[in-house]
Amino acid sequence: MKTAASLEKASAPDAGSTARAGAVMAAGTVVSRLLGLIRTALLATAIGTSARMSDLFTAANDLPNFIYLMIAGGVFNAVLVPQIVRASRRPDRGADYVSRLLTLAAAVLLVLTVLATLAAPVILRVVTPLAGAELALATVFAYWCLPQIFFYGIYAVVGQILNANGSFGPYMWAPVVNNIVSIGTLLAFLTLMGSEQAQGHSPETWTPAQTVLLAGGTTAGIAIQALVLFLPLKRLNLGLKPKFGIRGMGLGRTAKLASVTIVTMLVGNGLYFVNLYVATLATKARDGLLAQDPPVLIAGLTNLNVAVLVYQLPHAVIALSLATVMFNQLSSAHAASDLQTVRAILSQGLRLTGVATVFGAAALLAFAGPLGMLFSESAGAAALNATIIAILAVGAPFLSANFLLGRVFYAGEDVKTPLKIQLILSAVGVSLAVVAGMSDPRLIVPTLAVAYSLGNVTAVVVSHLFLRRTIGSYGAGEVFDAHVRFIIAGMVAAGAGSALCWLFGGYDDGGYLWQSKLNAVVVLVVGGVLMSAVYAGMLRLLRVDELHQLTGSLRARFRRS
Repeated sequence: MKTAASLEKASAPDAGSTARAGAVMAAGTVVSRLLGLIRTALLATAIGTSARMSDLFTAANDLPNFIYLMIAGGVFNAVLVPQIVRASRRPDRGADYVSRLLTLAAAVLLVLTVLATLAAPVILRVVTPLAGAELALATVFAYWCLPQIFFYGIYAVVGQILNANGSFGPYMWAPVVNNIVSIGTLLAFLTLMGSEQAQGHSPETWTPAQTVLLAGGTTAGIAIQALVLFLPLKRLNLGLKPKFGIRGMGLGRTAKLASVTIVTMLVGNGLYFVNLYVATLATKARDGLLAQDPPVLIAGLTNLNVAVLVYQLPHAVIALSLATVMFNQLSSAHAASDLQTVRAILSQGLRLTGVATVFGAAALLAFAGPLGMLFSESAGAAALNATIIAILAVGAPFLSANFLLGRVFYAGEDVKTPLKIQLILSAVGVSLAVVAGMSDPRLIVPTLAVAYSLGNVTAVVVSHLFLRRTIGSYGAGEVFDAHVRFIIAGMVAAGAGSALCWLFGGYDDGGYLWQSKLNAVVVLVVGGVLMSAVYAGMLRLLRVDELHQLTGSLRARFRRS
């Protein structure tokens, strides 16, 4: 008699096929993220991470992304995918549906973008404690950045249409173009306007030309990222054209799903605005602390954002790529009412993702110092970045695990359960943010980082409990056992990486590591090779199969390419 475990293994999709399908996306994500890191390093050089201008631009530039996610992102990225997949099976391959969808999306996004841009001064007054010259300059930045909302939406909708038609690569490669444009404008800024260390940029000395290069260049990159996707869309030969009218699209059910999803995203991304307000409390206190004798440098919003960017790298490179492929598989399995395959896909995805994200967390912990140095304007700012990166690294694997758990609900068009989960997580997050806001200004951002990590852990526990009630046992015990082995291997690798940092003066204020960004890169390259070798060796010793499934399939894909 077959056991439940053997049945699930029999019905599981081939792990190699999933990894191979995600290989081209992972490659695009790796290139994009590498260029994104270069962009972030240049931005830190241009306006700093703990300087007066950095948090003003960061606050304004974050607004369009989170307003889009809060109002429309969940609908475009989760609810519409099953609808597009179903439409693609029609005789016209979904051409009529997609034409109407694109036209409707563009109209809605345009209205949302115009309204948000006009409301920029009000939004900034609500979500930040900024005032005076700082608020005025942040508002100017926001006027230039908020048009990104329209292009974020177009990028998401066109990307999901491509994914539903089996064209996964362009969606992950388009951000490469965005980063190239941004890098170009930042190099121009550094050449013409100088660096933070050399010029000491401030609201009092800032010029319109600097705004155009910094904020305008950023928005231009987002626009090109979206528009470039129309090239592969045209190659699908769907005969798309502007087409108004929603009758016959079957949007009645979609609207019901979307309304709940919008509430979920409002709650979830509303938490970000709470965190934004709390983080800018530190920004507001910074000038006073710097005026002390001796001056006290503290972490602010930009330090937190840089650390978040770094700690999300394992998630972005591996988890998002695999999840994009798996979401379509989960949608198809749910459509066929095949819960056994749903459980098998989820279990496989959690294990394949975990083998990479646990290593990523170990590397972040070991190399928080050189990573902090790479994305800062000085050794003092680097130390602040390193502290936040190390705190966030603990929650990195949980971030990816929860993302995959959440995809199962959306694939089954269950939008109410994610709302319940998000309400719980937001309550926890707001409580922790309040605690951070009541802390000493020097501890506000580190406390927020702790809140992020605790939130990721809590999210996995809560999502797991809800999911078991929805699809039954999905082999969580097997997933847990695999992660225990990943963690053991990661701890040994982190020990080797930390020892290397010590040899390079990572624990000495005047050590080699802290003297320049180039030195930090040397430590990262040498340390990365060392940690990878130790981790791979430990996984083989512990007889972990997931590494071979992941790397072997990726190598085969690249050889064929």
